[in-house]
Amino acid sequence: MPKRPYDLPTMSALVAFEAAARHDSFVQAAQELNVTAAAISHQVKALESELECRLFQRHHRGVTLTETGAYLLVALQRGFEGMAEATSQLRRRASMASVTIGVTTAVSSLWLTPRLAEFWKTHGDVSVAQIVSDTGETPTECDLSIRYGILPRDSGGARVLFRDRLMALGSPDFAGSHRIGSLSDLAALPLIHFDTPVTDWTDWQGWFRALGYHGPIRQSHWVNNYLIALQAARDDMGAVLGWVALTRPLLAKGQLVALLPEAIAPQEAFHVTLHNQTSPRARLVHDWLVATARSETGAESWVLE
Repeated sequence: MPKRPYDLPTMSALVAFEAAARHDSFVQAAQELNVTAAAISHQVKALESELECRLFQRHHRGVTLTETGAYLLVALQRGFEGMAEATSQLRRRASMASVTIGVTTAVSSLWLTPRLAEFWKTHGDVSVAQIVSDTGETPTECDLSIRYGILPRDSGGARVLFRDRLMALGSPDFAGSHRIGSLSDLAALPLIHFDTPVTDWTDWQGWFRALGYHGPIRQSHWVNNYLIALQAARDDMGAVLGWVALTRPLLAKGQLVALLPEAIAPQEAFHVTLHNQTSPRARLVHDWLVATARSETGAESWVLE
């Protein structure tokens, strides 16, 4: 017969003994564990036989612990307390983050987080945690993920969240200090380039090419974080490619402005994938995000007016 892990007696015997020792009664232990007093007595006798020592003194009116039994009770209670604390932490962690979303830094800051504030106004009992990563890979523990790219035919549970337009943006001071009347004018100015491992990301070359410009492009500033790229543009360092829907708050406040009226609508889209199909809460968050994005479709058209 294979040896049990940790060289312990059976858990049923240990649990029966702990309950009987805590109550000083086989009957009360049986009531707590929803078994018969005879079953408790059998488990305790089996434990005493395996340990080759007496754990209880039997009396007509009940039982009392021997010195050896008291020693074992203290050890067991310490172990059970440790297990109880661990399971309690896991329960708290599960309740604190009932739905987990994998998302990029830019989408988290500019789109998702502001909308989650609205979500919690009507669904305050649903906790949402974000795992933010710009590597293009979705962590396996996510219930949902929001990513940018072309949706494959076998996309499974992925749905388009929203499509966006890319425009050349800059600060009001940058726009006012440069004469920008054409794509060639813009191409000669300082440009902020976003270096990302995501292969579907549209860069300055792709943007100019889509608009029919194939001339030289100035390469001035390189960053690997889109929020930093936007901040650099706000600090008058150059022009940045901006998604109209994502940067709408910055455009509305006048912190960034369109440098040219030209815009492109890439084939790529921001899409949401429901990875945990069995979670009602994950489904609730997924459907709410899709509905919210649809209700906002076309709301960015004012930028060019």
